Amino acid sequence: MTAQTNDKKTPTAGESNGPSTGAVATRSGTDLAGSGGRTVIADAVVAKIVGMATREVRGVYAMGAGISRAFGAVRERIGGSTSTVTQGVAVEVGERQAAIDLDVVVEYGVSIPDLAAGIRRNVVGAVEKLCGLEVTEVNITVGDIHLPGDQESNEAPEQPRVQ
Repeated sequence: MTAQTNDKKTPTAGESNGPSTGAVATRSGTDLAGSGGRTVIADAVVAKIVGMATREVRGVYAMGAGISRAFGAVRERIGGSTSTVTQGVAVEVGERQAAIDLDVVVEYGVSIPDLAAGIRRNVVGAVEKLCGLEVTEVNITVGDIHLPGDQESNEAPEQPRVQ
């Protein structure tokens, strides 16, 4: 993820600043640093909002890469552990803007381009509404697909054939 604070992302080869199918709708005008003082929103706050907004989208089965999902399953089993709502979420928050990276597992049969568009729409709306930050980009990595009947690694393992 590239550091973004107050400037629009400079397009690289093949990209444009104009609307495209991969563009993220943004809103400007919300000023977190005004004459009455400054509001600072921690990365962890934005990450939690992003995690919740992503999980609300139908077709998202889980979040995080395989190893982080395995650690998340272990954390859930340990009493008093923290929430895994930010699993699979990485954010960079500046004074007025945020950039977001997501790792998701999708359900089989769901259109990945449509799902990605829905995730972007939901995440951008939530971050702009709740934080007043402009979202410069939402990068989504589909790391796996959940097939019907797949067992989760956090379920009880089958009994060994040999004892």
